[in-house]
Amino acid sequence: MLYASFLKAQTLGGNSVFNFLKLPATPQLTALGGINTSHISNDVGLSFNNPALLRPSMHTQLNAVFNGLYNGISAYHLSLGYHHEKLNTNFGWGIHFINYGSIQETDASGNVYGSLHPTDWVMQISASRSYMEKWNYGATLKFVSSNYGQFRSNGIAVDVGLLYHDTAALFSASILVKNMGTQLKTYEGTDPDDLPFDLQLGVSKRLENSPFGFSLTAHHLHQFDIRYNDTDFNDVNGFPNGSDKKFTFDKLFRHVVIAANVYLADKVELTAGYNYLRRKELNIGNTGNGLNGFSMGAALMLPKLQVRIARSQYQRNTAYTQFGLSLALNQYMGLGKFGKKIGW
Repeated sequence: MLYASFLKAQTLGGNSVFNFLKLPATPQLTALGGINTSHISNDVGLSFNNPALLRPSMHTQLNAVFNGLYNGISAYHLSLGYHHEKLNTNFGWGIHFINYGSIQETDASGNVYGSLHPTDWVMQISASRSYMEKWNYGATLKFVSSNYGQFRSNGIAVDVGLLYHDTAALFSASILVKNMGTQLKTYEGTDPDDLPFDLQLGVSKRLENSPFGFSLTAHHLHQFDIRYNDTDFNDVNGFPNGSDKKFTFDKLFRHVVIAANVYLADKVELTAGYNYLRRKELNIGNTGNGLNGFSMGAALMLPKLQVRIARSQYQRNTAYTQFGLSLALNQYMGLGKFGKKIGW
């Protein structure tokens, strides 16, 4: 209710800036379908997406991720967790950097003037605290920057998350408000644009006496019809137009991401996810497009080290791979082990 007037101002599709903020920065989030708010894991990389997932057991945990994208594009991620015992508060820091490589700089006639080295990056700090035994809340402050040659922009954004976790029932639920913010500096010759705002709600459940767990996440809850609303493009390519006000299950399921986990001997975790919106947007006309929209991942969890890898399909027979390491620095650098393990 507090954000009602703000939500009405948000835009969708290609009408926002800093859209790289929507990309999953870590392997576990990629494997879960790219959008997830409620999955409980001792992976500080997940808290980069939802600050409510920060918890004391992530104290001094370092997460480093290396992403291989298309055509020489590379992305790197680094995040760190810290628990302040006197303040009883968890803190997180993170940076996500995308390097688009070298691109020729030309004019409208094709004359070459040199080369560009476009980049996008976001740096953020987070904090979270617990309330009673089953609740956790957190917030993230982001500084966002884009550099495309002479076209440069930066801005600030805030994420706010609330998590409920019942360890006895192996159940968790979370609501997350992402990318509330504004541009501080616009691209040359352009007016200010909205950031890629999103309102997400998710639930996760692990089956008792079973190695299986499941997650269901709903995104863009502030607007029902989230199809790309470019009438000229849709008419030319045979896609339905956003002006259609009728309820359809296609519109409903575009908000849904599902994921499943398999836990093997407490050290190996397998994950699969399905993002319906991604699949529909990447389909060519009314035909299918391989396994786009699907993702999968695996994790090896050792006492001092977590190794994670994920692959997500974006086009037929092509995918990109993320590789990540999480290190418990307090066990490597003689900092001492923090406290007791926290059950929630």
